[in-house]
Parts: sequence; C-alpha cells; structure tokens
Amino acid sequence: MTAVRRATSLLLAAFVLLAGAVAGAAQAHAAGYRYWSFWERTDGRWDYATQGPSIVRPDDGTVQGFRFAVSADSADASRPRGTADFGTICSATPARSGTKRVALVLDFGTPADAPSGESPPAGRTACARVADDATTADALAAVAKPLRYDTNALLCAIAGYPHKGCGEQVAAGQKGGGGKEKSGGSDSGPSLGLPIGAGAVALLAGAAVWQSRRRRNASG
Repeated sequence: MTAVRRATSLLLAAFVLLAGAVAGAAQAHAAGYRYWSFWERTDGRWDYATQGPSIVRPDDGTVQGFRFAVSADSADASRPRGTADFGTICSATPARSGTKRVALVLDFGTPADAPSGESPPAGRTACARVADDATTADALAAVAKPLRYDTNALLCAIAGYPHKGCGEQVAAGQKGGGGKEKSGGSDSGPSLGLPIGAGAVALLAGAAVWQSRRRRNASG
C-alpha cells in the first residue's frame, strides 16, 4: 500500500470515529424533564403559557390547562388532551358579581410519563369560581388540592400527583416507570464527544502525514 493510500485509509478511519463519537454524545445528552406544563386555550387552540400560573390573572370565561409529561422544552411539550370549552366546563357555574370563573383542564399524562411506581389519575376538568383579582394558581388551588411547589415556586404536583419528584431530568429513551432519572446537574455544557472525536482526527491525520514523509525520505 502506498503512503498516500495509507494516509487516506487513516483519515477515513478517523472520520468514522468522529461520526461515531458525535452520534454517541448526542444520544447521551438528549434528555427531557418530567413536569407540569401550563397552557392557555384560545379559539380552540392550546398555546404554551408565557408566564407562570402564579402571575397570570385570567378573565372570566378563560380556559386554561395543565399537562404532566416528559418534554425537553416548550416546543416539545405535550398539550392537554380533550376539546372541552368554557361553556361545557362551567355550564353548572353561573356568573356571580365580584367573582370570575376559570375553566381548567387537568391532564395527568400517560403511564409512559409517570414516575417510577406511580400511575396517572384520569384527566378531568373543573370550573373554579374565584375572586376577580385571583391568579391561575388561586383557581387551581380552589379545585385541585393538594398542590405541591418546590423552593423555587415550581409547580410539582396537582391533586397530589405525582407523590414525589419535581422537574427531574430523564435520559432519552428512558421515559416511564423505571425511567433513568437525574436528580442534579445539567446537560447544557458542551459535549465531550465532539472534542474527543476531533482529537482522534487530528492524531490520525498527523500520523498519516508523518508516515508519508517517512516514506518519501526513505525512497530519497
């Protein structure tokens, strides 16, 4: 085999190593979080809320929803299921002066998204009658206790579900009971797979150049 062919073979092997390292790193770092997402329904469509339930002060006639699931971010989040509207949810709750009615859709998710050892309750709707200045969190507390929050005011449980855990990280492909959970840390840093793969390319490319020069010197 000529020096050029040897160099070409080494570089090809290096690129194969790089591709494998990058693919492995991407798989290892792909992850989601198990949490309650907050939604607002307008014109029959669910939109991810841009503010938390403790900040939003809905008007009378508003429809809002909560969905428990594993998702990576707001773009990946699962929407509440069902098509119930305000008229249906609050049909038995007439308007009253000094109060407002907020229709809530509570979707406890699927068994695949449930923490290990837990099963999601059936989804339900509720019409909360609260004071005019009440927040969504107030409306939720009126119809879905017990609620559980963490020290950062993140909503962890609605109607006692789930019994434990709060926004824990779940490795890709490990959703559901028995899923691999990470209680701390972050995967927002750079992946080690890429520099390792790039280092392999540089090392093997250097070896190919050195071998090519050695052959030329020997033949000269």
